[in-house]
Amino acid sequence: MATTVNEKKTVTLIDGTKVEVRPLKISLLREFMKKFEGIASVADDNDKSMNLLMECVQIAMRQYKPELADDLDVLEENLDLPTVYKIVEEASGISLSTTAPSVGNLGK
Repeated sequence: MATTVNEKKTVTLIDGTKVEVRPLKISLLREFMKKFEGIASVADDNDKSMNLLMECVQIAMRQYKPELADDLDVLEENLDLPTVYKIVEEASGISLSTTAPSVGNLGK
């Protein structure tokens, strides 16, 4: 049986904070995926899509950097869209550019 080790990757927030990201623990992944499933139903509304993505990132931050997960406004001030995508992709293994093309167009 082959074993795959998921290496940590580092993302840098706007304020320079470095955060190591990797796939979420199952307990957080369940909550994350439940929230992420709602993206398809709001794909035509950029604000709602972005809000759901940020809620997903907030869930992921509970594992990566819990002190940032408490305040969504502070978190939003320290993220740009490419970093949001990286966090979502690393947390869940979902590639936003191939799975949700309408989400991939946010911010364009």
